[in-house]
Amino acid sequence: MWYNNILETIGNTPLVRLNKLTKDIKATILAKVETTNPGNSIKDRMAIKMIEDAERAGLLKPGGTIIEGTSGNTGMGLAIAAVIKGYKCVFTTTDKQSKEKIDALRAFGAEVIVCPTNVEPEDPRSYYSVSSRLEREIPNAWKPNQYDNLSNSQAHYEQTGPEIWEQTEGKITHLLVGVGTGGTISGAGKYLKEKNPNIKVWGIDTYGSVFKKYKETGVFDKNEIYPYITEGIGEDFLPKNVDFGVIDHFEKVTDKDAALMTREIARQEGIFVGNSAGAAIAGLMQLKDSLQDGDLMVIIFHDHGSRYMGKMFNEDWLRERGFLKDEKLTAERILRKRGRQEIVTVDGEQSVIETFNTMKTLNISQIPITQQGMVVGKVTESDILNALLENPVVKSGKVEQIMTAPFPFVDLNTSIDRLSSLINKDNNAVLVEDADGKLEIITQYDIINAISA
Repeated sequence: MWYNNILETIGNTPLVRLNKLTKDIKATILAKVETTNPGNSIKDRMAIKMIEDAERAGLLKPGGTIIEGTSGNTGMGLAIAAVIKGYKCVFTTTDKQSKEKIDALRAFGAEVIVCPTNVEPEDPRSYYSVSSRLEREIPNAWKPNQYDNLSNSQAHYEQTGPEIWEQTEGKITHLLVGVGTGGTISGAGKYLKEKNPNIKVWGIDTYGSVFKKYKETGVFDKNEIYPYITEGIGEDFLPKNVDFGVIDHFEKVTDKDAALMTREIARQEGIFVGNSAGAAIAGLMQLKDSLQDGDLMVIIFHDHGSRYMGKMFNEDWLRERGFLKDEKLTAERILRKRGRQEIVTVDGEQSVIETFNTMKTLNISQIPITQQGMVVGKVTESDILNALLENPVVKSGKVEQIMTAPFPFVDLNTSIDRLSSLINKDNNAVLVEDADGKLEIITQYDIINAISA
């Protein structure tokens, strides 16, 4: 058997039992692993549905351009379908999204425009507003609008819900889904509740999103809105695809818990999935006492972990945000081992010979150069020697004339691996601001000393 094109492989994704992560939970926990779709995410399902419904309605015509605001996964589904069906794609996304997602969209020939995250949806710079403007400006353009296009939730009513019902032989008691556009939870949840009204549908929300409070109070509270890191779930407005009548409960999960649990899914279950899956499992852990023997929960694993290599699967990224603290040496621990040594700097107006004398007196081989209190460069013994050999007169000139690029700045949580990669023959130290806001320098000698101590 073969398929006529890649779009025919969408759906029929596996249902996999979780074992180690859920060993202390009474219920059976099954993951619907959507990474086997051709675009490696559940969004393939609704992308093709939205396109085909638009074609039937005459909204998307041959040779047209698909324009959408997307965090990456919907764009991937649309881009794959566009390749097969002969459409162009222009996507807007936010600067919160991982580089891997953006690069993947461009791999399919799509144009991607990155917009700021921390603006209101109505702001002309937001990725919603930019996509709407492009739809007006580009001839023969169509905007799917995954948030308000009900073909989104209909795709899951027609496909995802029935698959789950059949795969569990109708034994499902709980559906747990991260909520972004709301299409998956609303469509699949509606189908499953029609089959069995006793099925509980739980949505995972994030701090900084409006869903949970709106569900519980009916109040859209703008004070709930603030920037968050978790990708794929939460919103600062109410998409039409979110059917609050289908969703029984929202559980909020922190950025940190979502990020760390994303890693644990790979490490404990061998399933390489993305940030919303981590949020879902973290939410499950918060809700586990509500489950009983005999319950059967299905959790949606939306997308693939490869789209988060620069974030949730990058230890330096996690440390920079205070999400990961382990026994590995960091800049902070190296400074603690070494003891406080406030940095010596020289002003760029100082002469080369004065700078050299300062270095000689202090027995140091490099020194940062400042202008108006800001570090703007550095000089080393080698820099001074090379400058004097080329032109001895330079010794009375300003040191800023021979300075080179400044030492890199690092965070206190930067790992030893990252520090070592920054220190090389052209750059023999890094700068770090300590907990008191004082500038300190870490040299190769400091790192060696910390390792051997």
